Amino acid sequence: MSLPKLSRRSRVLLIVAAVIVLALLLGARLLDTYVDWLWFGEVGARQVFNTVVVTRIVLFFAIGLLVGGSLALSLWIAYRTRPVFVPVSGADDPLSRYRSAVVGRIRLFGIGIPLVTGLIAGATGEGDWQRIQLFLHGTSFGQTDPEFGNDLGFYAFTLPFYQWLLGWLFVAVTISFVGALIAQYLFGGIRLAGRGGQLAGSARVQLAVTAGLFVLLKAVEYFFDRYNLLFSDRNAPLFYGATYTDLNAVLPAKLILLCISAICAVAFFAGAFLRNIQLPAIALVLLILSGVLVGVAWPAILEQFSVKPNANQKEALSISRNMAATKAAFGLNNVQYEDYPGTGQATAADISADTTTVPNIRLLDPNVLSPTFTQRVGRENFYGFPAKLDMDRYSIDGKTQDYVVAAREINTANLTGNQTNWINKHMVYTHGNGFVAAPANTIDRAVSGANSDGGYPIAVTSDTQNPTGAGIDPANPTAPGIAVQQPRIYYGELTNDYAIVGGQQGKAPGEYDSASSSNYRYDGSGGVNLGNWFNRLAFAAKYGERNILFSDAIGDGSKIMYNRDPRDRVSKVAPWLTVDGDPYPAVVDGKIVWIVDGYTTLNNYPYSEQTQLGAATQDSLAGVARQANNNINYIRNSVKATVDAFNGSVTLYSVDDKDPVLKAWEQVFPGVVQPSSDITPDLRAHFRYPEDLFKVQRELLTKYHVTDPQEFYTTNTFWNVPQDPTQEGGTNVGASGLANQPGYYVLAQAPGQNGTTFQLTSPLTALQVQYLAAWMTVSSDPKDYGAIKVLRLPTTASGNSQVDGPVQVQNRFQSDSRFAEQRTLFSNQSVTVIFGNLITLPVGGGFLYVEPVYIQQRNQNSYPQLARVLVSYGSKVGFAPTIGEALKQVFGDQAGQAATAPTQQSPTTAPSPSTPPSTSTTPPAAGGASSNPALDQAVADIQSALTRLHQAQQNGDFAAQGQALAALDAATRAYENAKAGQTSSAPPQPGG
Repeated sequence: MSLPKLSRRSRVLLIVAAVIVLALLLGARLLDTYVDWLWFGEVGARQVFNTVVVTRIVLFFAIGLLVGGSLALSLWIAYRTRPVFVPVSGADDPLSRYRSAVVGRIRLFGIGIPLVTGLIAGATGEGDWQRIQLFLHGTSFGQTDPEFGNDLGFYAFTLPFYQWLLGWLFVAVTISFVGALIAQYLFGGIRLAGRGGQLAGSARVQLAVTAGLFVLLKAVEYFFDRYNLLFSDRNAPLFYGATYTDLNAVLPAKLILLCISAICAVAFFAGAFLRNIQLPAIALVLLILSGVLVGVAWPAILEQFSVKPNANQKEALSISRNMAATKAAFGLNNVQYEDYPGTGQATAADISADTTTVPNIRLLDPNVLSPTFTQRVGRENFYGFPAKLDMDRYSIDGKTQDYVVAAREINTANLTGNQTNWINKHMVYTHGNGFVAAPANTIDRAVSGANSDGGYPIAVTSDTQNPTGAGIDPANPTAPGIAVQQPRIYYGELTNDYAIVGGQQGKAPGEYDSASSSNYRYDGSGGVNLGNWFNRLAFAAKYGERNILFSDAIGDGSKIMYNRDPRDRVSKVAPWLTVDGDPYPAVVDGKIVWIVDGYTTLNNYPYSEQTQLGAATQDSLAGVARQANNNINYIRNSVKATVDAFNGSVTLYSVDDKDPVLKAWEQVFPGVVQPSSDITPDLRAHFRYPEDLFKVQRELLTKYHVTDPQEFYTTNTFWNVPQDPTQEGGTNVGASGLANQPGYYVLAQAPGQNGTTFQLTSPLTALQVQYLAAWMTVSSDPKDYGAIKVLRLPTTASGNSQVDGPVQVQNRFQSDSRFAEQRTLFSNQSVTVIFGNLITLPVGGGFLYVEPVYIQQRNQNSYPQLARVLVSYGSKVGFAPTIGEALKQVFGDQAGQAATAPTQQSPTTAPSPSTPPSTSTTPPAAGGASSNPALDQAVADIQSALTRLHQAQQNGDFAAQGQALAALDAATRAYENAKAGQTSSAPPQPGG
């Protein structure tokens, strides 16, 4: 049966339909490619775009040609060697009809099927461009593996390419075999009729040779499998790498199987030309039996009867190799361990004399205060801050202080009413304004040592109206603070939509810049030109927005900004980097820039521990980008990137010039990464040790602090990452239902450090128990950046010598009688209690725990306010409105002096008129001497109202609660009026 012939008109219609379908399939991809090409031109990284695209195109055609060409060759051989006469079983033989149809369209099938197969294979394989480039530009590590003596660069750059190529050869041979099998059957080379069927000589030769090639590739695979043993997970999760069984059973088995496979391949080739199918059949049986007996049974027997009974001794060599490789691969070779008692007895005099750690105790939790920043310094509704703020340090007037910092960004999601039209959303509200900083150890509470109102950060915005940042120093409100030359923020974490800036004078609407200026026109270098109609058409199609095409406000000078998130911009410029999940803003040389950490990673470092990046970096923090859960066994923070918040320029700096992986990528993309010598001192001063790397190293140190292989095997001295008792939920959840505690940036002096250091810290607990086992810190200071120090507590503790960990300290806090009593006042129907970060600090031979307690009224416009501070040292607990008072309760009266040095309150942080009354949960103290009777009466009224409220809550009397709340509100206003009429010099309190 032959297919009906198509008319000329039908063929034309089919061609047109095919072109339309192809345009629909490829149009979106071509459009995205063009838009990306424009974007890479904007950031000056078109070299990256061109290299990636060219590599992917070459791979597409190479793999497509390999797979499609192999199939085409196989089909051509089957067709050319088909039998001349093929018996037909009858007039209705279906195979005969299919054969006639194929022969009638032999070019269509002979070219079309391999072409489609090649296209599919090419589209599948072109994404492996990074593997190819690393193979072409791989460098030496200068280190060899302990088993074969190969340079580690062979495993990092060469072996993955060989395995990739071998995989595609397997695919090509397999598809060719299947194609030959079907074609030979269709053309009669294989006939199933009759006893045992019949196999034509040409079919036997083609199929046997193809199968022989497959077996020969299997021999090559066994050769490379020997090297893969160095990544063995046979004893995972205890350790990775070649085990005793791998080295003494599996490795010899691979060599034996390699030889058997080579012999079997020869048997297949011989059987093809000797017209004897018995040889290939015997070879196939031999290959399967040897694979089972030599490759599976023998290693299993050795493992069960020799290794397991003596595993601690047998695996000692492999464990020692794993320990050395893991420390080298994850940068843990130079960890400084120091024994620390953990049970010191610091006195009030010790605390008072401390000039480094105690005065810098951090009270502001950047993970809690985003709503507070938004309400108090956000000003307009369309400004906002990320869910998680950041920590950094600045030196002002010669004094280094850590600050909670944030960029006040545009947040178009908060636009309301007429603000949401297209012009306002994309052409008016285009940028944020200002860099906000608040001293991390200071709040605006106005009365030292007493319950009082306040409890908010002293946050100062360096913006177009206050470019000098004056007011950040409460002791000198008029002195310059963090000065910003260009405070406008066009690129940030909240700017996930496009903006169109510039435009024709008189037609384009002015950009909103501040309450006093709404006609600003962007004059920076950021954005892609929209001055020509082709680009306008492209972006109109990209965003499905016809206004881009027809708006008169867009013309010469108009530019469109997109891909505005700093993390996304770095990922696109350097697609070979793994980007840290928490970019942070910094003022560097007068400009606001985003600093983004980039990692080079591998998953084929011999003997090193395989770590799931996503699981290791997840904790209780919200508002940070989560890493994909990829397996890695090598990581370096080789690159620091900056993204200019005004013009979006991306700059990559090398910070680990010795990293072989970075060296390879620098050869792939020469000039993209700037040398470390280009880093300015001001920029380097704001580098932080990255959080994701810290979490990975912290996770590994729970095991790899052990130095003896046999002790490692027992796991008795392993540690745990502590769980965060202040938060519930999260992904990396322990048995108690709590997520892992994050690391905390603090400004402190740890034992052995010379002076105050900005560092990232975390406690570590003993294995499966909550007692403290160690304390880890990594310096972020330029002078010793990346130095890891671990304070190691005694391993044999008994009785009261064990030190409580975070979960136990939190339990102690909540069982404290003062806290229990006050919490009854906090936890009423109108207030939510928020526990801040529980920070662990080594002080006086012991550990000082500090936790701020915030409250937030339950209404739409409320925000967190610091109400109390919890402190623990040894078995003592302090609970007070200020850190100074809490320290006094623990150590004695003299202790509070180190944390309560008086300063002058900044007028820039006065509560706004819409601020909810805070005295409902932090009442002023009564009974003290005062020269203002109205103030004393208001204090008494507040306490009376609180007492009534407490009683009403216990009785469940909602009417009485309402009356008490009304009385409390009236008393609060009376207190504020009385205080306003009294000239007070009471300062805000550093530390509370």
